[in-house]
Amino acid sequence: MRRKGGSRSNDLRPEYVFDYSKAVRGKYYRRLIREGANIAVLEPDVAAAFRDSAAVNDALRSLLQVSETTRRLTGRPTRPRPRRRSGVDATADAGRGICK
Repeated sequence: MRRKGGSRSNDLRPEYVFDYSKAVRGKYYRRLIREGANIAVLEPDVAAAFRDSAAVNDALRSLLQVSETTRRLTGRPTRPRPRRRSGVDATADAGRGICK
């Protein structure tokens, strides 16, 4: 069923009128390249877990903090380990207590 209504006007309100002849293409392009624009698109199932972008940022910051903490706990040793010999001779020597 169609609505009965008044005539529609294609005119915009005066505050929405924009003069495209003065527009500049790519006005902020160089600034975006210089400052960097980091945009990540979330899959719908991941996006449903967060209420807004602040919640996503909080979750990522806590993940970074946990990974930094575990990296410090399981860091590489300061002194390199001696290389293990592979093959039959290495296992035979190890059984006899011989180190080469």
